[in-house]
Amino acid sequence: MTVDFQQLRVKMVDGQVRTTDVTQVNLLSALLSVPREEFVPEERRVIAYIDEDLEVAPAADGHEARYLMEPSPFAKLVQLAEIRESDRVLDVACGTGYSSAVLARIAREVIALESIAPVAAQAKEILAAQGVSNVEVVEGPLATGYAAKAPYDVIVINGAVDEVSQTLIDQLAKGGRLVTVLGQGNAARAMIYVRDHEGLVSARSAFNAAVRPLAEFARVPAFEF
Repeated sequence: MTVDFQQLRVKMVDGQVRTTDVTQVNLLSALLSVPREEFVPEERRVIAYIDEDLEVAPAADGHEARYLMEPSPFAKLVQLAEIRESDRVLDVACGTGYSSAVLARIAREVIALESIAPVAAQAKEILAAQGVSNVEVVEGPLATGYAAKAPYDVIVINGAVDEVSQTLIDQLAKGGRLVTVLGQGNAARAMIYVRDHEGLVSARSAFNAAVRPLAEFARVPAFEF
């Protein structure tokens, strides 16, 4: 059976993304242009455009599984960040690189951070095959960011977190924005953190979003006597 991925891409944007108040033209164009199916395992390409989180790398060797975020919350998070053509973006938990490929179409430069070595290698390979030249894939712990290329105009965290590390906040440029999902399950909320031009950081809640959690951002239980 031949699958018309272009048609599926259009249906994803029209049925899952536009209907959830995503209106930024450059973002919609990027979502229509990036072949999502190229960033998932061969056996799952046929379901690359479903409206749920999709596993792209299984849990192995002590690492958690990595997921491609559901299209609607991903698009809403990116829109929330208000990315400009001149921005440098840190894409945290980039997985196999789909999010980075989308961000690369609307930003000047993307640093794609992945903590799982084989997944980072996959991201490099796929992005190169897709001819994406303004993304640099780097490997390292997610919560510590990537200080070597800081500061960033935008930081996108691809998953739900219990808390945002101060280390990541410190890598925001003045005027910079960090977007993520805080909390787990149906009570989780998309958040945007903004560093103003005086260096002060404020946060606000934007919308409900239930996405897969990132274990590296789990809150460590406090010891109680």
